[in-house]
Amino acid sequence: MPTITLNKNRILDLLGKKIPDEVLKDRISYLGTDLEEITKENIVVEIFPNRPDLLSEEGFARALKTFMGFDSGLKKYSAKKSSYQVVVQKDVKEIRPYTACVVVKNLKLNEEKLLNIIAIQEKLHVTYGRNRKRCAIGVYPLTKISFPITYTALKPEEIKFVPLGENKSFTGTQILKQHKTGKEYGYLLENKPKFPVFIDSKNQILSMPPIINSEQTGKVDVKTKEVFIECSGFNFNVVSKAINMLSTAFADMGGELFEVKVKYDSKTEITPSFVPEQMYLEQDYVSKYLGTHLKSTEIIKLLKKMGFDAEGNTKINVSIPSYRTDVLHPIDLVEDIVIAYGFENIKEDPQRPSTTGKELFIEKLKRKIREILIGTQYIEIFNFSLINSEEQKQLKLKNVVKIKNSLSSEYDSLRKSLIPSVLRTYKSNKHYEYPQFFFEIGTIFMKNEKKDTLVEEQNSLCISACGENVSFTTIKQELDSLLNSFNVEYSLIRVKEEIYIEGRSAKIIVNKEEIGCVGEIHPNVLNHFEIDFPISILEIDVDKLSRIIQEKILEL
Repeated sequence: MPTITLNKNRILDLLGKKIPDEVLKDRISYLGTDLEEITKENIVVEIFPNRPDLLSEEGFARALKTFMGFDSGLKKYSAKKSSYQVVVQKDVKEIRPYTACVVVKNLKLNEEKLLNIIAIQEKLHVTYGRNRKRCAIGVYPLTKISFPITYTALKPEEIKFVPLGENKSFTGTQILKQHKTGKEYGYLLENKPKFPVFIDSKNQILSMPPIINSEQTGKVDVKTKEVFIECSGFNFNVVSKAINMLSTAFADMGGELFEVKVKYDSKTEITPSFVPEQMYLEQDYVSKYLGTHLKSTEIIKLLKKMGFDAEGNTKINVSIPSYRTDVLHPIDLVEDIVIAYGFENIKEDPQRPSTTGKELFIEKLKRKIREILIGTQYIEIFNFSLINSEEQKQLKLKNVVKIKNSLSSEYDSLRKSLIPSVLRTYKSNKHYEYPQFFFEIGTIFMKNEKKDTLVEEQNSLCISACGENVSFTTIKQELDSLLNSFNVEYSLIRVKEEIYIEGRSAKIIVNKEEIGCVGEIHPNVLNHFEIDFPISILEIDVDKLSRIIQEKILEL
């Protein structure tokens, strides 16, 4: 979690009141942040990753102001209409397809505010932007650029400009190999045939995102009064939220915001957009999770204390600020209501369970499997349950569970198999020594209309080996060893699957029941994942295996 140092006088100015340190300590601690210390000059606080809007002094003060009751409800922001345009060309579609932008005027910068701007940008890069992979931000003096601006992609050798902090021109390739920032973030553009660039109407290159700005057009100093800000990334919702966070911070610094038309091939987006998102919240839902009955008027008051607008009776319509990225479900609103209500005001209600707990058999089995595999040189890996649906499609997995309104195309579906995640792990570890042996025990998801959630969860085990001399025999030997450890006999039935090499794949059968599959991955799949060596792999339904072993124990 990022730790930020805030100027205490600046925070008090934004709050509009002089507040004793003891009161500040108490209120900041209950805001949902982790206070480290308050000194004569600074407030040092740890911000949780779900609240990137608090990374700036302006954002932090905005939240603290409503929380302490000095303001109430959703703070209104607006951007003036303008003729500024950014044209997004098709070339960036497969590289870094989206951008959102804003123009800010009438800034009155000093050294402190300039350092604050740099700090906001870098903190957002590291946290919300996932080290610039998810999104990257560029800030430019408006007087040095000419609209309209084009967001396009060029071959690395066609890109020539003086990078920030340098005095000579570099090509795109030279920036990645020779420039400090290029070396640090060059992997984000590695093996790309073209690199993204922002170019103005005078054909000046403003920047090569997500790496670096131009020295001529991308250097902001205390004399800068007007700036153009862009954020590029892979999901429009992500980049527009980042621009909203920056825009509101600049507005609270006294800047005047202007809209930018971002023209895509098939549509035009106006950014920034401060239209609040809407979400409904049931009164009974709040009381259920809070453990205390609250009236609708009390719930609305608490929501306004956390910077939301709200209205309604038993069904409350909540307006969510456009810069908040953490409200994805009504339970997130309940969390803020609890913070506003005060953890210190929740009465203790000790529970005395009338039952004793014990470890589930399937958990014992998974622990035993881990011990066996770790003892035979395999390394356990852990992957997200959310993965790219295109990767599942590549492995011919059908009827996968898609995420509605996913924030990123990289995580837009629930995995139906552990195999895509394991293959991606091999792709990410190409620079390590071979052979490599990985296993994962995790949850996979299937559609099931009989379930309340329409989704069925299943425990699965995937064991894999990758290396020059790896073959079907490599993984079959591991299958023999594992099932023999549990005294489980099995047979193999040859099966033809597109993801495996023909003749080198089979179903795993126990007691006439299919419990998994084993095979050697087809070269076409390896090429898709950019893997250079053969992979043999197996996947077993741990729930079925657990049931079979338990039945065997009962027979004894």
